[in-house]
Amino acid sequence: MSALHRDERDPLVLDEYTPGAAAVLSDAERWPTMDDDGAARLARWRRHPSAPAWTHATGDRLTAEMRERVRRPLPTEGWLDEHLATARRLPYYRGMPGLDALEDFPPIGRPHLVADLASFVPLDADLDRMVHGTSSGSTGAALLIPDDVEEVARGFHDLVAQVHDAGVGWAPDGERLALAHLVHQRDAFTYVSLVSGFGQRAMARVNLHERAWADAGARARFLADSDPQVLTGNPTSLAELLADDLRAVVRPLALFSSAMALSAPLRAELETAFACPVFDVYSLHETRPIAVRTDDGPFRIRDRRVLVETLDAHGRPVPDGEVGELVVTAGENPLLPLVRYRTGDFGRLVRLADGSRGIADLEGREHTRFAAADGRLVPCVDLTQQLQAHGVRGWSIEQAADGRVSARIAGGDADAVARALDALLGRPLTLERVERPADLGEGKPRRYRSALG
Repeated sequence: MSALHRDERDPLVLDEYTPGAAAVLSDAERWPTMDDDGAARLARWRRHPSAPAWTHATGDRLTAEMRERVRRPLPTEGWLDEHLATARRLPYYRGMPGLDALEDFPPIGRPHLVADLASFVPLDADLDRMVHGTSSGSTGAALLIPDDVEEVARGFHDLVAQVHDAGVGWAPDGERLALAHLVHQRDAFTYVSLVSGFGQRAMARVNLHERAWADAGARARFLADSDPQVLTGNPTSLAELLADDLRAVVRPLALFSSAMALSAPLRAELETAFACPVFDVYSLHETRPIAVRTDDGPFRIRDRRVLVETLDAHGRPVPDGEVGELVVTAGENPLLPLVRYRTGDFGRLVRLADGSRGIADLEGREHTRFAAADGRLVPCVDLTQQLQAHGVRGWSIEQAADGRVSARIAGGDADAVARALDALLGRPLTLERVERPADLGEGKPRRYRSALG
């Protein structure tokens, strides 16, 4: 806990995380259909004696008609033609001739959105339905994404459908939180909300970092009492559930991991500890969920308004089965209809046993290669396989210009990892082992960097 006195200002404080600093709507505006039971739940969790200091307030803003509409996924038949027609009318594409088919559209990337986000928002968009979310990214500037309230709410029901498809029933259960989204960082937006279309049950965004709690036992008491049905987060925050104070108090129906790569050892530990399916979701805020898996095989591309291509550095298609940059056309968010969006992630498009499409050997951000002492270029996927085989739950591997390798690993067999990296690269190695993924540092650190590859 902080050693600051109560009257001293924390030099690292961020004003945007001050409780209530950005509250502009009433509860009636946040939840137009809120009933007395919903209001009571909201008050209970906001004032719970072990709750963290909630920094924000947000609601789904759904009317009764919207609440019923978002229970169903958007139809996918003919969506791409409609999507491309919308894109042709966007300001960004004005004056570009010959945009007849998908492959005629030039690939775009995050820098395009940072430079002029408005040029990718339809001129006839219903901005009364807009909320914004921040995408911090792992490659540069933060970005405010325009989100549509119906599309955001539909995402919850998509989670419910995935859990049901895994053979697990998920329905309102007493006063349990429907869902808790977990983060683990020094400062974070946290709040309690209601899911209008799920029996007015509460959900929460919870920061597991020790600074968020009044005392060392508060987070365990809160999670034990709120008993979330489903937990979502990233590998760092989900790994915190394995801590001694939390492992015995949560009993999730399912876990969803996204935002960062989930290692196979960590997934296995979570499955064993909580005896529930663990969904590894490949998703970007800009595109929404792209693909998902519940094992160590390829990611299954979602049957949604999403299309995935693999391109080379020059924007040319890469044959299926070969590594290329994943480029996504995404039509779920009507306020940001993206066409051929470069994700910065790399993988191979493959055909799954049932004929559907999948992504194999997914590696985030850079398709990094390391220079071995004998001159070979070793792809980072080779390192991933070794690290996971030796029980590592998270890592950061860097190669300097002189060839030296620095490795930081969370968990696993450090001696075995050192031997594997020596066998792969034959380079001088500095290796540090920490216990938890959270100990690797906050945010979304790049897992691989090489000055020689």
